[in-house]
Amino acid sequence: MLNTLRKIVQEVNAAKDLKAALGIIVLRVREAMNSQVCSVYLLDTDTNRFVLQATEGLNKRSIGKVSMAPSEGLVGLVGSREEPLNLEDAASHPRYRYFAETGEKRYASFLGAPIIHHRRVMGVLVIQHKERRQFDEGEEAFLVTMSAQLAGVIAHAEATGSIRGLQGKGIHEAKFIGVAGSPGAAVGTAVVMLPPADLDVVPDKSVEDIETELQLFSGALESVRKDLHALSAKLATQLRPEERAVFDVYLMMLDDDAIGNEINRIIRTGQWAQGALRQVVNDHVQRFEMMDDAYLRERASDIKDLGRRLLGYLQEARTQSLSYAENTILVSEELSPGMLGEVPVGKLIGLVSVRGSGNSHVAILARAMGIPTVMGVVDLPYSKVDGIEMIVDGYHGEVFTNPSAELSRQYRAVVEEERELSKGLDTLCKLPCITLDGVRMPLWVNTGLLADVARAQERGAEGVGLYRTEVPFMIRDRFPSEKEQLAIYREQLEAFHPLPVTMRTLDVGGDKALPYFPIKEDNPFLGWRGVRITLDHPEIFLVQIRAMLKASEGLNNLRILIPMISGLQELEESLHLIHRAWGEVLDEGVDVPMPPVGVMIEVPAAVYQIRELARQVDFISVGSNDLTQYLLAVDRNNPRVADLYDFLHPSVLHALKLVVDGAHAEGKPVSICGEMAADPASAVLLLALGFDSLSMNATNLPKVKWLLRQISKAMASELLERLLKMDSPAVIYSTLQLELRNLGLERMINPAATIEA
Repeated sequence: MLNTLRKIVQEVNAAKDLKAALGIIVLRVREAMNSQVCSVYLLDTDTNRFVLQATEGLNKRSIGKVSMAPSEGLVGLVGSREEPLNLEDAASHPRYRYFAETGEKRYASFLGAPIIHHRRVMGVLVIQHKERRQFDEGEEAFLVTMSAQLAGVIAHAEATGSIRGLQGKGIHEAKFIGVAGSPGAAVGTAVVMLPPADLDVVPDKSVEDIETELQLFSGALESVRKDLHALSAKLATQLRPEERAVFDVYLMMLDDDAIGNEINRIIRTGQWAQGALRQVVNDHVQRFEMMDDAYLRERASDIKDLGRRLLGYLQEARTQSLSYAENTILVSEELSPGMLGEVPVGKLIGLVSVRGSGNSHVAILARAMGIPTVMGVVDLPYSKVDGIEMIVDGYHGEVFTNPSAELSRQYRAVVEEERELSKGLDTLCKLPCITLDGVRMPLWVNTGLLADVARAQERGAEGVGLYRTEVPFMIRDRFPSEKEQLAIYREQLEAFHPLPVTMRTLDVGGDKALPYFPIKEDNPFLGWRGVRITLDHPEIFLVQIRAMLKASEGLNNLRILIPMISGLQELEESLHLIHRAWGEVLDEGVDVPMPPVGVMIEVPAAVYQIRELARQVDFISVGSNDLTQYLLAVDRNNPRVADLYDFLHPSVLHALKLVVDGAHAEGKPVSICGEMAADPASAVLLLALGFDSLSMNATNLPKVKWLLRQISKAMASELLERLLKMDSPAVIYSTLQLELRNLGLERMINPAATIEA
C-alpha cells in the first residue's frame, strides 16, 4: 500500500490543475482499493454544501450538480462529524440520501473520510462497493491517508482561485493566510527572490527576448559540459573507467536530442530559461521516481544534480539583472537577512515568506526596520507571483494577490494614515515616557546592526536594553578577534554614551547558526546554545568579555547580560569567567570598573529560582520570546504551530509576575527585552506588572511611548488584575483590545482594523 500511495501522490503533485488532480485520485484510489466507485465532494464555502467534483463509477454528468448540506446524506455526516464512516449497508442508515442522477442505487457498502486542512473540513473522499461488506481497517487507514494528502492539494487550489474554475496563466485575485511578522500595510509589486540553485523554487516568468534566453541556456550547457569533462579527468586516477561512465551518461543527457532539446522547445514558447529547466527536470524526475526498478528510480538524483548545475550557471548569468520595482514586496520560500540587504535602499516596502514565523530573526529584523511582513504563508504558490500586484497586511498576517481596485484603495489609505501617524509620533522624541499618574517608564532599544543606532536615537531611545553581539559573529567567515570585537563594541558604546548599553554575551545555537561553527542537532532549541556553548568554550567567552571591558574604557556605560541561564551553577561559572577577564584587563593597565552584570530569564527553571539568581547579579532581564516558547513548548519558527505562540497566554503573564516580584524582593531592577515589549497593548500590562524598563525595536518605540502617556498605571493595574483571573489567551486579548477601544486608542495599535476583506 505504501508504494501505491507514493505513486498516487507523485502523480497528483505532477497534475497541471485541480481538476486533473481529482481525476487522478478517484481513478487510482478506485484501482488500488478494488472498489466500484471513488468520488470526491468539496465543500463550497459560499453555499456551505458538499458538491460532487470528481468520480469514477458514478454518472459523470452529475459532477457539479449533486450537492449536500452538512446536515444531509452520508457525505454531510462524514463532513460534519469530521471522522470516517464505514458502512456495510449504506441504504439502511437513517442519513442515507439517494440521488437518481448519480446512478448509485446499486452500491451497498460505503466508506467516507473527511478531507481536513489546518482543522478546516474541505471535503469528503468516498469509496463504494456493490456487495454488502465491511471495509477492513487497512482499507480505512489507506483512505484516511489519501484524504490527508488530498487536503494540501485542495488548499493550494482554493488559495490560488483554481478551485473556482478560474483558468489562465499566473495567479488570480486571492487571499492567503500567514502569520503577522511585522505590523503595517504595503501595496506594491511582488519580486520573487530565489535561494541559489534551488530548482523547486524557480518561478514561471514570461519573456519577450527568446533569443537571449536560448543563448543563456546554451552558455550554461557548455559550462556544465566543461565541468563534467574536468571532473571526469580529475577523477581518472581514482575511479575505474566503468565508474567514470556516469559522466558520459550526464553528457548524453545534455545532448540536443535529450533534455537540452526539450528545454529549448519550452523557452521558444516564451518561458524564461530557468523556468523551462525546472519544468523539464521535474517532469523527468517524477517519471524516474515512479518507476518500479530501484536502479532507475535512483537516476532521478542524477537528473536533479544536472538541473542544479545548469541552474547555477543560469543564475550566475542573471545575478546583476534582477530588477526591483520602486515599491518592491520581496517574496521568498524562506527569507534570510542577507536577502533584505540586496534590495536597493528605499525600494523595499514589504516582505512575504512561505516559511518562518512571526518571531524568526527575519521578522525581528523587519520590525526593527519598520517593514510590514507576513511569515509562514504556506499555501502561497510563490513561484507564480513574480511581478504581480500584492498587498501585505502585517497586522492580520494576510497577503492579497492581484487585489481588486477597491481593496487596493482601502489599503493605500491605511498606508497613508500610517505615514501621517508616524509624522505625529516624531514629536514625542524629546518627551519622556510618563503615565498620566506620573509613573516614569524608561524605553530602551534592541540593537545588533550599526544602522539601528541612528534609528534608535531618532526615536528617543534612553539606552540599549539588548545589544545582540552575535550579529558581528554571523556576518564573518571566522570568529572575530579581540581587537575586531573591541572596535565594534566601542562604536555602540560611544554612539549611546552616556546612556547605558546592555551587551548580551554570544548567543548562538537554536535558530542562530555560525557558518564556520556548525551545530547539527535534532532538537536545537533544547540543545547546545547560548551560555552552554560559551561555558564549554571559555576561550571564546573570555575574549569577548575582555573586548567589551576594554571598549568601555572612559565611557563606563557597559552592562553585561548572560543568556540562557537555567541554574545557579551556570551563573556562578559565568561570573567567575567575567571576573577573571576583568582581572586580566586590569593587569594590562586598562582602568575600567567592573560593569553591572545581569542574567536573562528565558528558561522556565530560572523563573522558579528567580530570587536565588537575583542575589548573584545586578539586574534581571526577561527574554519574552524564548520564555514564551519554552513555557508553551512551541517552536516559534514553525508556522504549523505559530498560532499557539502567544505571549498573552495566562501562563506567560503569571510567570512574568513571579519574575518581577522575586527580583524586586531582592532589590534588583527588572527589564524585558523580548518582542512583547514592542507591542503597545502588551506594554500596558508590562507597566502594570512592575517592570522597571522596556526594551524594543526602534520602530515601535514611539507607539509604545504614545500609548503609555495616554493611560495611568492605576488603570493598567486594575486591568491586569482582571486579566490575571482569565484562563484563555483569546479572552485576554479581546478584553485588552476592548478596553483600549473604549479609550479611543485602538487605531494606534492597528490602523487596518476596519478593513473587511
